[in-house]
Amino acid sequence: MRGGIQLASHTAHSAGFHQPGTRIGLVAGWGRFPIVLAETLRESGYPIYCLGVKDHADPVLQSICTDFKWIGLAKLGGSIRYFKRNGVTAATMAGKIHKVRLYQRWAWLKHLPDWAALKTFYPHFIASKKDRRDDTLLTAIVDAFSTAGITFGPATDYAPELLVKFGQLTQRGPSTAQLKDIELGWTLAKEMGRLDVGQSVVVKDRTPIAIEAIEGTDECIRRAGQLCRAGGFTVVKTAKPQQDMRFDVPTIGLGTLETMLATGGKLLAVEANRTILVDQQQCIDFANQHGLIVVALDHAGAFAS
Repeated sequence: MRGGIQLASHTAHSAGFHQPGTRIGLVAGWGRFPIVLAETLRESGYPIYCLGVKDHADPVLQSICTDFKWIGLAKLGGSIRYFKRNGVTAATMAGKIHKVRLYQRWAWLKHLPDWAALKTFYPHFIASKKDRRDDTLLTAIVDAFSTAGITFGPATDYAPELLVKFGQLTQRGPSTAQLKDIELGWTLAKEMGRLDVGQSVVVKDRTPIAIEAIEGTDECIRRAGQLCRAGGFTVVKTAKPQQDMRFDVPTIGLGTLETMLATGGKLLAVEANRTILVDQQQCIDFANQHGLIVVALDHAGAFAS
């Protein structure tokens, strides 16, 4: 997703105190992001011990990582034991987890939580003493790993070049009317993020068309296309005001742009330096080829002056 942005060369310093040769644990969900991250880690000299979430991770990770193991969504204890057995004390997450699957019929029987998961998630799913929002559940997971001596850090520490920089990324830029739609969408997206509901909002003529919840950005865009048959709408995706860069960082790729093209979307606005864009040049080329507009902002009115 970006006009003339080039991938910066990755150096050992981007990962802080973790030097090449340090074993890195990777929990891989759905999408291209885990693959790109694993390739970057390997090129930088890190042995990668990967847990691929079943029904989510791409099998190609098996050929990229030093060691690979499939793991169920609720096998928290098994995940911790895998990392400890392989001497992993530093780990990161990449890729989407389809939370909607937890609400399918007999979901808990299918995923069958182990004892560590039962203890961790008892207050959320059984006793109902805590909520089930993304940040709450992911923080509980990270804390459980931390207690076992495994510290999770932001994936962008290892691949900072994936964070999109400020600017107009495509040949075409937003019109005055689209800037107003961005401003409204930004305000709504930040508020939805503050509430930990979703990260994306679709707007047309300063009217909210669709707001992301549990379904994810692409499904939100598809719903907008059904509701706004005329097309030409604007998609705004931002980080949460309280964004924890260790997990659930806004991520965009070619699939999002393909969904916009198929449903009539015209403009995508994301938050600069807090949004991951995978396969950046490919995304920019696709957007330019099909007349889509992509911009990265640091606040709602950044392009208004």
